[in-house]
Order: sequence, then structure tokens, then C-alpha cells
Amino acid sequence: MNLYAVRAIYTCEMARTWRTLMQSIVAPVISTSLYFIVFGSAIGSRMPIVGGVSYGAFIVPGLIMLSLLTQSISNAAFGIYFPKFAGTIYELLSAPVSTMEIVVSYVGAAATKSIVLGVIILATAAFFVPLRVEHPAWMLGFLLLTAATFSLIGFIIGIWADGFEKLQVVPLLIVTPLTFLGGSFYSIKMLPPFWRTVALFNPVVYLISGFRWSFYGSADVGVGISLGVTLGFLLASVAIVAWIFKTGYRLKA
Repeated sequence: MNLYAVRAIYTCEMARTWRTLMQSIVAPVISTSLYFIVFGSAIGSRMPIVGGVSYGAFIVPGLIMLSLLTQSISNAAFGIYFPKFAGTIYELLSAPVSTMEIVVSYVGAAATKSIVLGVIILATAAFFVPLRVEHPAWMLGFLLLTAATFSLIGFIIGIWADGFEKLQVVPLLIVTPLTFLGGSFYSIKMLPPFWRTVALFNPVVYLISGFRWSFYGSADVGVGISLGVTLGFLLASVAIVAWIFKTGYRLKA
């Protein structure tokens, strides 16, 4: 692997983040803080204890996961799409860089941005609600796996999209609704039996449940199942990217 090329692309993508700090970091943090104020303080004060913790603390893992999923996809999709849009993709294609190195660079940069954002949101949440992390290693593991997985999904969207509007189709119309319905703001155990069964077909439930377990030691589904689903997402994303390039697909403007 050409580590110099990987480092160059990775550094370039990270530098773009610092140039657009308001859009990349500040705006998502402010949006998430508003969730804490509205749901954690205004509504949370009227809610009973959920899962052994206050409602404000209960929604923290869900809000971090919401930002992590959407930002991972958006960062990776925009990162690979913009060179196509601007025509600078040919500079990348003419360089001695393999497709694997391109994927590792862009996905690694997108995942890093999302993890940094998740850590900032976690630190911000500490100002609003009392937090505890019972399993920090598991929390970090779920954070890394989820960021990498959905950055891969974003990369797939970026090479598929032929317009800016297509970049937002999956995050806005699929991922965000699934996250809201996946237990970000409630436990699926609070649902009637029928809807609880329906919710189990939502894959995001397992991501949020496993991540919440790493905080408070309680979950809607077993942590082993959550980890298995997360790894399944990752392996499926890797397989799709491998298949795309194995079929002879070439990045082009």
C-alpha cells in the first residue's frame, strides 16, 4: 500500500474540515445541543426514569448515534463526489494510487471527522445531563465500527451520485427516519407488543441499543446481537465497495 498517497489524501480531506469548521463541526454540535435543551430539559423534566437513568441522559447515546450516522455518510459522500463535480478527480486517477488506497483515504478521513464530532457532542452533553460510561472500551468500539461502516456507505453513495440532490437521498429519506424510529428518544420496550416487533426489523435499533448499553449497561436487545449487526453492516459495505471496483467501475467526473 502506498502510505504516502493515503496520508496525502487523508490530510487534504481533514484540512478541508478545518476550513469549513462552522459547517462540519459547529453546526451539528449546535443542533444536537438544541435536542438536549428541548428533549432533555423541557420534555425530560416531565418524563419518568428510563432504563435506570434520567431521560436527558438516556437520549445522549441516541443523539450521538444520529449525528454519527448522518455525518459519516455526508462526509464520505461529499468528499468523493466533489472531485467528480469539480473535475479534479482526473488528477487522482492519473496518480499512482490504487482504488483500495482511495477508499481507505476518503473513508478514513470521513470516519475521523465523525468520531471527533461524536466526542465533542459527548463532551457537550456533560454540561446538560449527568453522564456515565460503564464500558468505555465497548463504547469506543461501537463508535469506530459505526463511523467506518457508514463512511463506507457514504463513499458508495458518492460514487453513485451524479448530482448534489442524490447525496442527500439516503441520509434524509432513509437513515434519519430509521434513526428516529430506532429508539434514539425512547426505549422500544415502551412500545405496544406489535410495534415492538416491527421495530426489531429496523437495523438501526441494534446500533443504538448496543451503543446505549456501553453507557448504562442496559439495552433493548442483547449486546452480542448489536455487535453482530454492526459487523454485518461493515462487512456488507466492504463487499459492495469491492464488488463495485471488481466489475471495472472507474471514478469519473
